[in-house]
Amino acid sequence: INKLNNYSMIDKKSFKLSILIPCYNEKNTIEEVLKKIIMCLKDYNFLNYEIIIVDDNSNDGTREILKKFEIIDKVKVFYHKKNSGKGGALHTAIENSVSDITIIQDADLEYDPFDYDKLLLPFFETDADVVYGSRFLGGGKYVRTHFFWHYLANKILTFICNIVTNLNLTDMETGYKVFKSSVLKEINLVEKTFSFEPEVTIKLAKKKKKFYEVPITYKGRSYEEGKKIGLKDAFIAVKTIVLYSFRK
Repeated sequence: INKLNNYSMIDKKSFKLSILIPCYNEKNTIEEVLKKIIMCLKDYNFLNYEIIIVDDNSNDGTREILKKFEIIDKVKVFYHKKNSGKGGALHTAIENSVSDITIIQDADLEYDPFDYDKLLLPFFETDADVVYGSRFLGGGKYVRTHFFWHYLANKILTFICNIVTNLNLTDMETGYKVFKSSVLKEINLVEKTFSFEPEVTIKLAKKKKKFYEVPITYKGRSYEEGKKIGLKDAFIAVKTIVLYSFRK
């Protein structure tokens, strides 16, 4: 926090930040996540921001919770009439956002908003176009032990993606992805599921955008706790990587 507050190049009055939150059946976490984000932004002294939540047709009571946040200044809530997946929810959020930098924030408690200082610094200290928060670099406050098969699948997908992009990412599948908003809107995003992750990576790499990674805190969930991504999504991600590696 101190790093961002003291960094002289940041004009917090003119600089605008978008936090995009795709949300599906997260009644147990969404309220706490939103409160943490608002607290975090207050501590960072960010004055110009927007929080865009897209509910992807939740049916567990999440929508009723989100109604309470509709009246809060700088918070926008959109509701899908049909479930379309994480990518689909992000398409809606991106289309309705106006900012300088965009942060993707999951609606669970796996990722800590108080890592925003690490995620944003490369945009002000370097020439970053894209910053990924890596769960595998070390240096986060804590990282919950990963399930072996999740860890292995992540490493394989990242490895394959690195081959086709010529990047050396450690965590392509991370939920913390941050972009210059102008860069993100340069590309046409198609994928509506978790395959959004390799699609956006490959398309921006092909445009020669500058990628950075920073270590983050991570508190992963089990399936009993609400984790949604599974083995099927890993196969879809491989298909997506192959598909976009050959497309111009």
